[in-house]
Amino acid sequence: MKILYGVQATGNGHITRARVMAPALAKQGIEVDFLFSGRAPDKLFNMELFGEYRVRRGLTFSVTDGKIDRWRSLTQNSLIQLVKDIRALDLQEYDLIISDFEPVTAWAAKLQKKPCIGIAHQYAFQYPLPGPGIGRIMMPMIRFFAPVQQGIGLHWHHFNGPILPPLIEAQPYPITVRPGMILVYLPFENREQIRQWLLPFSDYEFHVYCDIDTPEDDEHIFWRPLSRDGFRQAQACCDGVIANCGFGLASEVLQAGKKLLTKPLAGQPEQVSNAAVLRHLGLAEVFTELEGGQFYRWAAQPSPQPVAYPDVAQALARWILAGCDRSAELLARELWQEVLVEPAIA
Repeated sequence: MKILYGVQATGNGHITRARVMAPALAKQGIEVDFLFSGRAPDKLFNMELFGEYRVRRGLTFSVTDGKIDRWRSLTQNSLIQLVKDIRALDLQEYDLIISDFEPVTAWAAKLQKKPCIGIAHQYAFQYPLPGPGIGRIMMPMIRFFAPVQQGIGLHWHHFNGPILPPLIEAQPYPITVRPGMILVYLPFENREQIRQWLLPFSDYEFHVYCDIDTPEDDEHIFWRPLSRDGFRQAQACCDGVIANCGFGLASEVLQAGKKLLTKPLAGQPEQVSNAAVLRHLGLAEVFTELEGGQFYRWAAQPSPQPVAYPDVAQALARWILAGCDRSAELLARELWQEVLVEPAIA
């Protein structure tokens, strides 16, 4: 069996899911080629796992000072190039296409009548979720952006639907707590704004991962270049995490049993929904502007109980090898039965 796996590379969470699925599919004897889009090739890092992967321009969004910049997003994308890439992608050698919300592979599969399944957090929006009802707005866009024949959604709770638990890799480092050490990952925020937020809290130590080439130390703020391994080490020993509302990172934080203070990216419906769900399940504190009272209240909280998620990747790989013949409802039910410390719906 040979698969082409398309990954939307605008967010690291999509790439992280592919990192987990790659060895799971290989273990089942499935040959996989990877295609990434939505990020410049020189901005991809720690990609050795994917072999000779392909990169296409795809579609992405631009951010200015923590908000979606709709005009820049519109002008920086090229629909002409997208159509060219879709038409140029030959899928003849593949038995199945998997799309993690990636448009080039999904549309090529649709046009060439190839079987295509979607595995992504976004497909959970097919079902009712707590919060402002963003799913009703997002689903038409999701279906148009990356059309698939069957979408497998992932979330922090099943919400009585065929939604699977998070698809994340096991934490490779022992979980400890270094009091006062806070891990920060706010890639969509202005760096100086982050600095101004963190400077007043001098009795804490902030390790901020961002797009720089070399480490920089600034009083109690330690700026660190992007590194998957370095980030996981810091995640394992930190006292808490401050981050945007991306699904993948929040899932890792819950798995590690770390408290989470999260800021949804303004104008990004998925992150707004994620923030509402995290608050609804009592899994995180949400902020828009970091202020002292909220930070100190959050920092004083004890670490939550780690959430033990099952091996969703292996379950999906076996399901795919068997021809995706079992219902998503049955697969979801079996996997959620293995989750320990499942949050209760308020």
